[in-house]
Amino acid sequence: MAGALFFALAIQAFAVKPYLIPSPSMVPTLQVGQRVLVDRFSHHVGSNPRLGDVTVFHPPSGAGADREQCGTPGEGPSYDSGPAVAQSCSQSTSRAAPDTFIKRVVGIPGDRIEVRDGHVIRNGLRVPEPFASACDDPVCNLDEIVVGRDAYFLMGDNRANSNDSRFWGPVRRSWIIGKAVATYWPPSRIGAADG
Repeated sequence: MAGALFFALAIQAFAVKPYLIPSPSMVPTLQVGQRVLVDRFSHHVGSNPRLGDVTVFHPPSGAGADREQCGTPGEGPSYDSGPAVAQSCSQSTSRAAPDTFIKRVVGIPGDRIEVRDGHVIRNGLRVPEPFASACDDPVCNLDEIVVGRDAYFLMGDNRANSNDSRFWGPVRRSWIIGKAVATYWPPSRIGAADG
């Protein structure tokens, strides 16, 4: 009995972990207060994140600050003269924040990523994104960057209301915790976590 309890706790601690959705950045796919189960095991045994995965990760330090921090000087949104300018951040700061975010993988290492009207253009082709909300804010049109080696470009589905890689750059592979595989609360929304 004690062995079975230990095994169950070990699985929860290392393989699958629950997370609460704290913000509307993934609406309509995930709602504020919804709970998801995240597979933390597969990304630690050789499986890399894939395009379209809804992923939990540590953002770069400076993410979520009043003034987002980009790891490349002179890049990223400018807040000094009105609305943000359309320039993506090609590199994150060098340290991960202790917080956890949840977003969708829209770019993998080597991809050329730009954003027009909130929609991702990957390697010159617009990506079909039925889950993404409309967006007409200045941050919805961002210049092309190349996703670096061992990094991933992540965006929320609620493109007009998401603090994501557009502002603080691609996320390092080592900062990715795992893939959201299922929602379990509320009961009316039980199902796959990727929409």
